[in-house]
Amino acid sequence: MNRTTKMAIAVAGLCMLSACGEPKPVETRQETLRVAIPKRAFGKTGTGEAVDLYTLSNAKGMRAAITTYGGIVTSLQTPDRTGAMADVVLGFDVIDGYLKEHPYFGALIGRYGNRIGQGKFSLNGNSYTLVRNNGANHLHGGLKGFDKVVWAARDVSSTEAQKLELSYTSKDGEEGYPGNLSVTVTYSLTKDNELRIDYAAATDKDTVVNLTNHAYFNLAGQGEGDILGHEVTIHADRYTPVDKGLIPTGQLEKVEGAPFDFRTTHTIGERINSKDTQITLGMGYDHNFVLNSPGGSLALAARVKDSKSGRVMEVLTTEPGLQFYTSNFLDGTLTGKSGKVYQKRSAFCMETQHFPDSPNKAQFPSTLLKPGQQYKTTTVYRFLAE
Repeated sequence: MNRTTKMAIAVAGLCMLSACGEPKPVETRQETLRVAIPKRAFGKTGTGEAVDLYTLSNAKGMRAAITTYGGIVTSLQTPDRTGAMADVVLGFDVIDGYLKEHPYFGALIGRYGNRIGQGKFSLNGNSYTLVRNNGANHLHGGLKGFDKVVWAARDVSSTEAQKLELSYTSKDGEEGYPGNLSVTVTYSLTKDNELRIDYAAATDKDTVVNLTNHAYFNLAGQGEGDILGHEVTIHADRYTPVDKGLIPTGQLEKVEGAPFDFRTTHTIGERINSKDTQITLGMGYDHNFVLNSPGGSLALAARVKDSKSGRVMEVLTTEPGLQFYTSNFLDGTLTGKSGKVYQKRSAFCMETQHFPDSPNKAQFPSTLLKPGQQYKTTTVYRFLAE
């Protein structure tokens, strides 16, 4: 056997051992590890549009179910300190509950999260009148905001996380807003038990944008009593006081000495029945906190713990504000998942955002979006157990 033949045999043997064959790029190997997000039909809207439900999961057993109707997080299964799983967001088992009137359970909110006073604002010398759906004010995008439309869905999962991309184009004049607004929202469920939400938008005309998610959390489990014993920390030295219509007065008040001081940990119930004027106006907590982080980079905004289950939720965001709401308007008339009746203060919301009524408050961080600019924000809900 000559030297050339021996070398050919050796190379062939190495290829057999390493399964080399044709060179395969790293990306191809990674793609084989990507797991598609399971989806199923979730029913139809009143106009006959088909709605799907996607269920994201990770290796630790956490699961997040998201429907294309309103981009709603219908279920979020997280472990307690013993590893037992529970669904920690309020909602409904079937689409019919979401098609009826409900307080934005788990939904994507837009074009403008929270309130705009009198349903009006001016931009470039032009006055815009929005739909008034909250007394004299505009709330959460109007009568048919982003919470009530069917989003186009695309599985954009990677080897690191399952990711669901939702997209929607809001037409010029929709609910009174100027400009055609193209919106993309990506939900990711990471290996670190984080539900990450990346928001992006672009417009063809000057407009205002303020996107958020309106999940109602109960870390003991949805429908498992009130949240008054939940322990809360919010990294904010100031908040925005409101008038009787819950529209910010424009002032930035210090939380020091007030029931709004969560710089050190307090239970929700400790001061929720205070005689404080702002607590009375909100019927509890329903206020925007001015986060100490100025926004733009991802930073820890808040932490909530249920000491009984050990579940902890941390909120990280690139936004400058956080609306802390204690479900003051739930009243026992809604029956949710597994037949659970939702009573007052049976959940809390932490809606990351720019400030309410910013289009009418020049001193607040701007929500203006111009053609050629890219709106981008990120919020992460991280779940732990102690």
